[in-house]
Amino acid sequence: MEQFLDQFFNVTVLVKYTPAILSGLGVTVVLSLLIVVVGVGVGTALACLRAYRIRPISFAIVIFADIFRALPPLVLILLAFFGLPNVGVVMSSFTVLFLILTLVLAAFAEEIVWAGITATPKGQWEAARSTGLGYTQTLGYVVLPQAVRMVIPPLTNRAIAITKMTALGMVIGVPDILGEATTAQSFSANASPLTLAAIAYVLLFLPLVVFSRWLEMRFAHPKV
Repeated sequence: MEQFLDQFFNVTVLVKYTPAILSGLGVTVVLSLLIVVVGVGVGTALACLRAYRIRPISFAIVIFADIFRALPPLVLILLAFFGLPNVGVVMSSFTVLFLILTLVLAAFAEEIVWAGITATPKGQWEAARSTGLGYTQTLGYVVLPQAVRMVIPPLTNRAIAITKMTALGMVIGVPDILGEATTAQSFSANASPLTLAAIAYVLLFLPLVVFSRWLEMRFAHPKV
């Protein structure tokens, strides 16, 4: 037990590397917020664009969503970071991680919001159009609010799942929680920084998981 505690809960190591883990926590928080805001926003915009049912555009959106939902994010990150410089496109590790995870979340968000739009009763469209609202007004004022309300729980769950993938940034040198922890672990030859990283992830994402559970209960369809 003493050896276990020294390896995973070494007080000296924990104190020494806490500032680095906190710095990584700040990077993870900024990344997560940017990914969620931009990813959900782009996904929702694509779902609305798809609602116009313009075949070439709808086809392109479907292809985009299928590709980014099918490919592992780590593969995309490595391709972007190590492959694009060979064709003259160089981006920082932070930018690559943000861009790839944002596109992945956008792909999932598009499909989720699209499911909400198609699940909205046809009568809602017809009732709104009968009052003189145009197609865009009906979509924006009547259909989209109902669709978003229906898909908030799965959208929130997917957003949390994608933002936890910020840990993949470690492989390209992003100084997030895991990146700082693995660096500290290498210098200290001790696993305590990884324990500290695990605690940081719990403190960051557990409230989001609880919030997601509350949303599921709040927006669940009433039982008959």
